[in-house]
Amino acid sequence: MSMFSTGILVLTSPLHTLPLRIAPVLSSAAQVVERTLYVHLHPGLNLGTGGGQPRPVFIPPVVDLSSLITGLYSNAANVCGHLDVRVLLTNVRAQPNNASSPETGGTGVACNPFPSPQSLSHSPEVVLTDFALQDPGQSPLVAQCLQRYTGRCYVCTPGLASVLLHPQLQKLEEEVEKEGQKDDWDSSSERMETYSEVVVGGTFDRLHGAHKTLLNISCLLANKRFLIGVCDQELLKKKVLKELIEPYALRVQRLREFLQDVKPSLQYEIVPLSDPFGPSVIDAQLQCIVVSEETRRGGEAVNKKRLENGLPGLVLHEIQLLKDAHHTEMEEEKISSSSLRSRLLGTLLTDPKDKSHLPLVPYVIGLTGGSGSGKSSIARQLETLGAVSINSDQLGHETYRPGEVAYNRVLEEFGSDLINEDKTINRRALGRKVFGNKERLKALTDIVWPEIALLVKERIQQAREEGKQVCVVDAAVLLEAGWTDIVHEVWVTVIPEEEAVSRIMARDGVSQEDAVRRLQSQWPNTQQVEQANVVLCTLWEPEITQKQVRKAWDLLQKRIQQSREGAEPPS
Repeated sequence: MSMFSTGILVLTSPLHTLPLRIAPVLSSAAQVVERTLYVHLHPGLNLGTGGGQPRPVFIPPVVDLSSLITGLYSNAANVCGHLDVRVLLTNVRAQPNNASSPETGGTGVACNPFPSPQSLSHSPEVVLTDFALQDPGQSPLVAQCLQRYTGRCYVCTPGLASVLLHPQLQKLEEEVEKEGQKDDWDSSSERMETYSEVVVGGTFDRLHGAHKTLLNISCLLANKRFLIGVCDQELLKKKVLKELIEPYALRVQRLREFLQDVKPSLQYEIVPLSDPFGPSVIDAQLQCIVVSEETRRGGEAVNKKRLENGLPGLVLHEIQLLKDAHHTEMEEEKISSSSLRSRLLGTLLTDPKDKSHLPLVPYVIGLTGGSGSGKSSIARQLETLGAVSINSDQLGHETYRPGEVAYNRVLEEFGSDLINEDKTINRRALGRKVFGNKERLKALTDIVWPEIALLVKERIQQAREEGKQVCVVDAAVLLEAGWTDIVHEVWVTVIPEEEAVSRIMARDGVSQEDAVRRLQSQWPNTQQVEQANVVLCTLWEPEITQKQVRKAWDLLQKRIQQSREGAEPPS
């Protein structure tokens, strides 16, 4: 079966049977769609030949629908985590009570929720459905009916394909057949309380199933305006692997795209949060805040602040946390952005730049990171896996030896009073001359860094002559010195500043003030990560670091193999 980038899944089973079908249906859909899967809900929709061409209708927001959405995103994370699943709610709205309401066209019957087809961020190329065929011979007619129905609702790619999914749920099919294809919007369905204006807050990094559940249910609850606070700046400082958090502008862009797909009729307001409360404690129009069991106390704190400000408290609507079936021992049990960021460690975050001017053998990794980040220990681990380690700090010592080019130039620039009795340069005295003086420090690095680079190139050439396949250049100043043109990939090690300070103090016996000053003289983690192809972190137990390095090494071997196969001339 052909694979499609974007698909739309039309769910037609009665609402009370859908939870049993979600996992197999999503698993089947993942065999057809590889990127974005939209989900359109129309329980009771009859695509058979007896009832004519079906039309979309409004369906009311009921409690069971909220539970279904939670279960859908939970199952999606488990069975098709690679898909960007989005539950669409354009056709979900409370039925108007007034028969002469404009929404009913004065007929007492709800109008089409899609006066014109809705444009989505990604145009569907295929429509899929869980509709249960009573007669396999009806497949072509049902497929045509499905295509026409979907075309009434959404703007699709010309030549929209259709696929009828057939989950192997015999008992369920018998139950559905016994009860008949009916809708669930009867008097026994508990309606959700909805609100004019709803607010939520969060980091929304790498939008995942738990975020989508929060956003979808908020959209169910909101009738008019939906206010979203997005953590920025100060609120990110304590986050795990904060260097890997997506930029604020990108998070907002992805949020806005998702929300516009889900329910375009709402007014969306997305604002940065520099404190835990934001506008939630001063906006008098807000009525409801959506929280999880984990953030409920934060919602209560919001209400306390509102009361202090003379505003009524917000209704706290609590949703479930989603369990992460794939979490490891070091990760949270719930689906979380921090777990997703930790899984990025050791993987290729950005493709390497074109390095066609470099020979493919050996493949050269530039390994860098701030003081105390553990890059030297990672270099040793890579060495045990087969890489040749080139320590630029040790090579730096060589450039100061008597007779070397840098030796003479340093004395000319900084004075002969730096010479020790054994004719070597007193590097501590040299350090005092450049400390705190950017111009003098640059004069020194302009002399030394090019000489170190030449020595690095010599070691790489030596490794090439010895038939070595991978070299790791361990260099704290790799990025500052502009040495990226001599390596194929840049790997960066990061740890929180507090941990780096503790390590430097313990290792070098310096004061906290000196350790902080040393870190501040280097590129910050975020700036280094911007230049990284691969990021590693040594914050946790050594065994966890070893797993990261092993993963990074194994993925590297695959990339090297692919690059060499691509470079081979056709036979």
